[in-house]
Amino acid sequence: MSKIKISAVSYTNTKPFIYGIERSDVRDEIDLSLDIPSDCAAKLIDNKVDIGLIPVAAIPYVPNANIIGSYCIGSVGAVNSVFIFSNVPAAEIKTVKLDLQSRTSNNLAKVLLKFHFKVEVEFTTDQEALTDAIVLIGDRTFGRKGDFAHVYDMGEEWMKFTGLPFVYAAWVANKTISPTFVAAFDEALKFGLAHINEVLKELPQLKNFDLEDYLVNKLDFELTDEKRKALELFLSYIKKL
Repeated sequence: MSKIKISAVSYTNTKPFIYGIERSDVRDEIDLSLDIPSDCAAKLIDNKVDIGLIPVAAIPYVPNANIIGSYCIGSVGAVNSVFIFSNVPAAEIKTVKLDLQSRTSNNLAKVLLKFHFKVEVEFTTDQEALTDAIVLIGDRTFGRKGDFAHVYDMGEEWMKFTGLPFVYAAWVANKTISPTFVAAFDEALKFGLAHINEVLKELPQLKNFDLEDYLVNKLDFELTDEKRKALELFLSYIKKL
C-alpha cells in the first residue's frame, strides 16, 4: 500500500503537530516533508503530495481542494508571528515589500491595508527594494518587534477589522482521503497539542522571545466554525483586491 504524502510547514508553529505525528501509528502510513508555506502549497497544487498544511490563500488554486480534520494554524487576535513591520504609521505607508514564503500573509496585508487602514500601496517582491514597510512571517519575526518604529500584528488587526479569528494555514487534501486515516491523523494532531509542554522542552530557548506564550496563548489550533467563517470572508476580500 502506497504511503500518503504530506507536506507540513517547517516553522515553530507546527511543532506540536509534528510531535503528535511522530508519536502516532499514522507515521508509518505517511511520507512527511517539512517545507516553507509557499512550497507546501506548490507541492499540493502540483500533485506532488496528497495533503498539505498550506496557506489558506492558496486553497482556490488546489485542484479538488478539501479541508480535512479539526485543526489548523490560527489565532484569536494577536498571533505574534505575522506582521507588517513599518518605518511609518499605517496611514502613511506607500510601499510594501512582500514576504516570499507565504501567499496568505501577503494577501492579508493587502486586504488590511486597503480595507482596514484604507491606504493605496505599491507592493514589491524585490527583496533588495527600500520600502516603507515589509511583510514578515514565522520564526524570522521572533524578537524583531523592537527593530521597527511601527508594528502591526495582522491577527490583531484582522480581529479589529472583522471581529473574527483568523486561519493562516489549514490541512488541505487534493483528493479523497480515507475517513479512517483522517480520524487517525486528527488524533495524532490532538495528541501533539495535548503535549505542548513536552514540545517546548525540545525547542531551543530564545532570549528575546517567549515561545511558551506563543504556542500556548497566541496560536489557536482548533478549526472552529468562527474560523471557517473568517476563512470564507478572507477569501472573498482577496477577490476584491
